[in-house]
Amino acid sequence: MPDISFSIITVVFNGANLLPGTCESVRSQTYPHIEYLIIDGGSTDGTVDLIRQYAREMPNLHWISEKDHGLYDAMNKGLRLATGDFVWFLNCGDHIHTPETVAQLAALADDTTDVLYGETLLVGDDRLPAGTMSALSTRKIPSRLNWHDYLRGMLVVHQSFIPRRALAPKYISGNLCADYDWSIRILKKSRKNVNAGQVLSEYLMGGMSKQRHRQSLHDRFKVMRQHFGLIPALLAHTWIVLRAALHWLRRLGQSKY
Repeated sequence: MPDISFSIITVVFNGANLLPGTCESVRSQTYPHIEYLIIDGGSTDGTVDLIRQYAREMPNLHWISEKDHGLYDAMNKGLRLATGDFVWFLNCGDHIHTPETVAQLAALADDTTDVLYGETLLVGDDRLPAGTMSALSTRKIPSRLNWHDYLRGMLVVHQSFIPRRALAPKYISGNLCADYDWSIRILKKSRKNVNAGQVLSEYLMGGMSKQRHRQSLHDRFKVMRQHFGLIPALLAHTWIVLRAALHWLRRLGQSKY
């Protein structure tokens, strides 16, 4: 079987303070078959100069810088440029967990593997670990992942969900939970989903949907209704909200996401 290739895609806009760490986590990978794509939204803070510098030092790095229509439009641009067998979205500020991570993922995949997934470590602005997503939130990663599992919410953080590129559709527009919809659509078509059994990514807390929580709840319900139907979506969404409240009460005084 030919060596499996990965397209790692970083979307950035005015992220000069965060981009170097993300780039270094890609550059440090021991696995050779990596294509690195940086999609910049027309930054004005020195980000483009940083990208040019890294492009001179990393022959596998390709980039564009132009205005876009938001995060998911930029991610779609990355998908169009990607050529790897698998695609991995690692946004500005997020890191691949260890230098051996991609090599370990490649060793787990075969011709029938369509999704690789794993745990996510949450970090703060100081890069100190707060804990895994499974420990700090209500998202518990299933040992065997199926699209029906996503009726309980997005159980695998997007930065630790790595699908085969041939299955990856465009992201929908106008929805903060487009990554949730994207993952479900991929899982509906996937043949084999492999749990890596380890932390894959370090996620910098405070993303867009976290900052706009009310809208993200509304958008998530729209996705759930489309894929699972109105009644299952109502029941599941009610339970997710209650579960989150109970989780918050149980973890009073402790770290939480």
